[in-house]
Amino acid sequence: MTQSKTSASILGLLLFIGMALLGVLLKQAIIEYKLLDRSVTVKGLAENEYSADVVIWPIQFTAASNQLEDLYVEVEKQNKLINDFLISHSIKTDEITISAPMITDKLAQQYGGNQAVEFRYTALQTMTVYSSEIDTVRQVMPEISQLGKQGIVFSQNNYDAQIEYIFTRLNDVKPQMIEQSTNNARLVAEKFATDSQSQLGKIKRASQGQFSITNRDKNNPHIKRVRVVSTIEYYLAD
Repeated sequence: MTQSKTSASILGLLLFIGMALLGVLLKQAIIEYKLLDRSVTVKGLAENEYSADVVIWPIQFTAASNQLEDLYVEVEKQNKLINDFLISHSIKTDEITISAPMITDKLAQQYGGNQAVEFRYTALQTMTVYSSEIDTVRQVMPEISQLGKQGIVFSQNNYDAQIEYIFTRLNDVKPQMIEQSTNNARLVAEKFATDSQSQLGKIKRASQGQFSITNRDKNNPHIKRVRVVSTIEYYLAD
């Protein structure tokens, strides 16, 4: 009987010691987990300026006549004047495209009205320059107005005739800009760690933001501002 009580006491003591050790281990594991979970999330910005590498320049002009055949003759004549002018100013033939003219019959649009019109037919013609020679095209743009002296009426206010500058080398600059944004984020994280009397650890997670391409300003649309923000979370340790 006494031996049974002794064995039970020893078993109980061993269970108590085991539970105590388990409690200590669990507490230590929780503390280590919390220390491991300490982190800081920062953002790093990279912003650079690059020149556009493609220009799209729609050239629109209008012509009018009371005879449809004469109108087409006039449009073809003005097409040739503009085309010759562009080629003489170092723009290549394969960089110029000519679309079909948009013809409007004003009498057909009167819907029964009796308003007098000077010319029955009008044409809106678009020629487009698509080139990678940005500087060459930009030099020609203000000079083309000289053709106005030869009777060409340019249309410059149409929305679909706006000049576009395109930056196509994004994949070439991405690695460099991602490196810049990551380095900037790390500088911010290191400052935070120093201020909080901690040490900066490894990256816990990171996400690359969307690249954005905008004009530097409204007067220089051929200069593009490329921007990306990276979000990075670092571990912190004491």
